[in-house]
Amino acid sequence: MSQKEPLKSLSSQVVEAFERREGTEPRSRPCPVRDVFDRLGDKWTMLLIVALAARSRRFSELQRAVPDISKRMLTQTLRDLERDGLITRHVFPTKPPSVEYRLAPLGRSLLDPLSELINWANQRYAEISAARRSYDDAILATEPQ
Repeated sequence: MSQKEPLKSLSSQVVEAFERREGTEPRSRPCPVRDVFDRLGDKWTMLLIVALAARSRRFSELQRAVPDISKRMLTQTLRDLERDGLITRHVFPTKPPSVEYRLAPLGRSLLDPLSELINWANQRYAEISAARRSYDDAILATEPQ
């Protein structure tokens, strides 16, 4: 069996699962996959998961690890990740109190698939960049001068 056959089989399974789900759920119930993807696909979640992969961190350390996130957005994203069970928050009774964030077991279970996605992005970045340039060039060529 070639390497492409298992990939085709896996991609077929993904498509079939989506198609089965697509027509069966009433709109009043959220799709579990979409619900999870909404969290994982936001701007900051994956960056924070990666920042917490090696060790626990305090709020200020996370802000330095992801410097373009605002304090408000960092706070909200950390709350959302804690609510989803992906991270845990630990408060230490010091003056002032110190707080550390850690990946929960559920968050750790995300590291393997995330690693695959990171590898894919690294391997395909040149192709993606070329596709963007080609698209942008085509758009520029069709705009009136």
